[in-house]
Amino acid sequence: MSDFTGNHILSVNQFDREAIEKVFSVADSMQPYAKRQKRTTVLEGAILGNLFFEPSTRTRVSFGTAFNLLGGEVRETTGMASSALAKGESLYDTARVLSGYSDIIAMRHPAAGSVAEFAEGSRVPVINGGDGANEHPTQALLDLFTIKRELEYHGHGIDGLHIAMIGDLRYGRTVHSLSRLLCLFKNVRFTLISPKELAMPQPIIDAIENAGHQLNITETFEGSLDADICYQTRIQEERFPSQEEANKYRGKFRLNHSIYTRHFQSKTVIMHPLPRDSRIEANELDNDLNLNPNLAIFRQTDNGVLVRMALFALTLGVEELLTKYEREVVWFSNKSNELHAKI
Repeated sequence: MSDFTGNHILSVNQFDREAIEKVFSVADSMQPYAKRQKRTTVLEGAILGNLFFEPSTRTRVSFGTAFNLLGGEVRETTGMASSALAKGESLYDTARVLSGYSDIIAMRHPAAGSVAEFAEGSRVPVINGGDGANEHPTQALLDLFTIKRELEYHGHGIDGLHIAMIGDLRYGRTVHSLSRLLCLFKNVRFTLISPKELAMPQPIIDAIENAGHQLNITETFEGSLDADICYQTRIQEERFPSQEEANKYRGKFRLNHSIYTRHFQSKTVIMHPLPRDSRIEANELDNDLNLNPNLAIFRQTDNGVLVRMALFALTLGVEELLTKYEREVVWFSNKSNELHAKI
């Protein structure tokens, strides 16, 4: 993907390392705006159509926040029942109509391939915010951006990474997309830990092996793992054929301080795409990890705004104009600035 301007972002398969590095470079430049140290009105007058036909908190709000921080306005549709799709309108017709009201669209839909189908009818760029169990490209990019920043803190890069992916690897679209992006790097080791019924899909396994990476598949935590990253996923209960089936696996892979210290290094970074299931029968990431400095889940969410700001700027072709439209943040006091800088 050599040119972002005017193009849809539907799949991680569109990206090579050069494109990823470009996104990350622009994301880094967004930090003063995300921290409210400065503001830019580069997208003043532009409208984001934020179309979320499946429940979402972080992805939906961070897309809207990212667009607002660039000076744009956001119009939202949430839930299938509140849209004309509930009346039988096709994705193509919906796209033709709503793209006339927007300059760019971010979309989530429960059916695999639906966002690409929608994009065929859109007159403006479309960004995939998740299509069923298929892909979640912006989450994969923010996860990779987080991995890059966390590893840089420890003095090394993504090449040579050892990542342990744990939990529902079958339905967890975030690990599918992230694995494909990691295939672009060198000498990555994957340890995949899940019940065999929730194992990583074979096409992802094939991609990892075809890229020449090391792969270890297991159903249990075994001994001491020298992983740089521990990436935990929740049971994707909404993708199971029944609630009863999902309940079989809830709580199967819990991570607390005791398990973490037994199986991982003292510097292993803990990641999770969120939401983490904190119900007592699941408790995927225990609260006793909340003060662990290696818990990066909230740094992930912060990074999501930076990456989505970068994607908007690149797709709308304004990444070189950010500073031209800079302004002071009038409402933000010096005291607030100091506090925000420490976060």
